[in-house]
Amino acid sequence: MKFPEFNFDFMGRRKLAGSVSIGLVLLSLTSLTVNGLNFGLDFTGGTLVEVGFPSSADPEALRSQLDDAGFVNGVVQHFGSDKEVLIRMPPQGEGDPAGLGDRILATIRLQAPEAEMRQSNFVGPVVGEELAESAGLAILTALAVVMLYILFRFTKQFSVGAVVALAHDVSLVLGLFSVLQWTFDLAVVAALLAVVGYSLNDTIVVSDRIRENFRTLRKGAPVDVINRSLNQTLGRTLVTSMTTLFVLLALLIAGGEGIRGFAAALTFGVVIGTYSSIYIAANMLMVMNISREDLVVPEKESAKESYP
Repeated sequence: MKFPEFNFDFMGRRKLAGSVSIGLVLLSLTSLTVNGLNFGLDFTGGTLVEVGFPSSADPEALRSQLDDAGFVNGVVQHFGSDKEVLIRMPPQGEGDPAGLGDRILATIRLQAPEAEMRQSNFVGPVVGEELAESAGLAILTALAVVMLYILFRFTKQFSVGAVVALAHDVSLVLGLFSVLQWTFDLAVVAALLAVVGYSLNDTIVVSDRIRENFRTLRKGAPVDVINRSLNQTLGRTLVTSMTTLFVLLALLIAGGEGIRGFAAALTFGVVIGTYSSIYIAANMLMVMNISREDLVVPEKESAKESYP
């Protein structure tokens, strides 16, 4: 498929883009320090309750009823059918955590006496702490492996640019969840790892074209070569991003509350990842003063005949 030719001066706005990115990352880090993340049941521990109804149940009405009764930050969604409801409830201050499921059922029965408990499971906070540590290690490991991969495939400039771009993307997604206090659970961690993969793929495509142009174009300053490379890959980048966003927006709108955090994190991550492959990864090449000499393929020394 042949994409149209673009001629945008991306690198002409690199200082402005860099300043905006630095400001957003600082805002994210500040929010993470002050507000932290609104950890979900997977990390904090809590109670998982499955309730059955004789007829169709309305999750929104149940959520409002539980909120009015003092059960806050709960997630209510259909499970299996519209007569089965799954409730994820974090610890609720004082009281026996193991009996939280019975108290939730008693509240629901005030308006739906026929409701029946299908199951009630309590997740302890120790398990939650282990999951939080594992999630953090998974993200850090992904960034380290990416840096090694880019280092072996390209050069140190590309490696640093790719890792800075990925750290930028992860920081902004975490900052979004911190500022808006959206629930952060294992599904969002999975979305973060998917963002790392998506952004890496985009960065590799751009980096590959930059390297190729540095080796084939004999004229032009580094800023011109990078600009040309970005314009050449822009069509492919836009098609890939828009196709992915259409699917994610469908999940975000119609996927239900159980998948909303995952879809929101991935939607925002795809947008940020597309931006960072242009204005962060490529920008870092300019900051590190990349030149044609850094990417020249060394010529093999001609074999010399040896005489006795």
